[in-house]
Amino acid sequence: MSGSEPGVAGAGTVSANDPGTVGADDPGTVGANDLGVGGRPYGTADDPAGDGRTVAPLGRRRVDVIERRAVGAYVVLAAADPDGPAPDPGQFYMLAAAERWGGGEDERPFLPRAFSVLRARAGELEFMLEDVGPGTERLCELRPGDGLWLLGPLGSGFARPREGRRPILVGGGVGTAPLAILADTLGAAALTLLGFRDAAHAEGAALIPGARVATDDGSRGHRGLVTDLLAAELGCDPRAEVYACGPPPMLEAVRALTVQQGIPAQLALESGMACGYGACFGCVVPTRGGYVRLCVDGPVLEAADLERVE
Repeated sequence: MSGSEPGVAGAGTVSANDPGTVGADDPGTVGANDLGVGGRPYGTADDPAGDGRTVAPLGRRRVDVIERRAVGAYVVLAAADPDGPAPDPGQFYMLAAAERWGGGEDERPFLPRAFSVLRARAGELEFMLEDVGPGTERLCELRPGDGLWLLGPLGSGFARPREGRRPILVGGGVGTAPLAILADTLGAAALTLLGFRDAAHAEGAALIPGARVATDDGSRGHRGLVTDLLAAELGCDPRAEVYACGPPPMLEAVRALTVQQGIPAQLALESGMACGYGACFGCVVPTRGGYVRLCVDGPVLEAADLERVE
């Protein structure tokens, strides 16, 4: 869930930047006992929903913005959320400014916007924004002390890597956001590949230290697509497991690459969303097993369950 305005919702070969992978007994793999955020294994039934996800409190809550900083073409907002539960990597929040929301031209924006959480620590949440429309414009205007309405954490996030698999994180633009909190969890286990349109946007790569970068115009890192970097990595290591978030064309390329090679991949998708908890059916997407609502059944889905990402 990138939070863009339309989504108001060879074995033995490693790259220069690859720190390797980790496991309980084998430093080259992810082990069965590795834990997720807060020491909780991903995908276990130790929560009220019985499906491993962290569940949001009922109702939205008003919090205070405590920091705003520019990161290249992006804005990172930090908000105090001392009473909210710690989110899982890949979960999202519905955000709205506490003031001047619904008072713009044509009374826009009027619906909250869905954003993946960038980071969470010690009662604070961070979100990565890009000004691409009335909702993100208003959110990007917020300063420390301003109020922010949030609902979350919502949805089902990333599952931990399968045993023996090497995690590769692939992001495009603001799709970097859910990969940052995931990278914090996986630590040295993960290799991160990020794609941006130009050098100004590529400054967002600083949010995940050690990430390898591709830009459309070649102004930083590899000239071309981030999936070029991914294809090279998959050709070297069949033990990979891919985690991706970004625009649909990028996700479709990741899906096609991984399915063709039989490599597991988890994709964080985006779709039009108004409520965040499954009532409006605005975020329905087709899978091989039928239609699902991204806000409750996703936003993270297995690539193998999808015919195509559009």
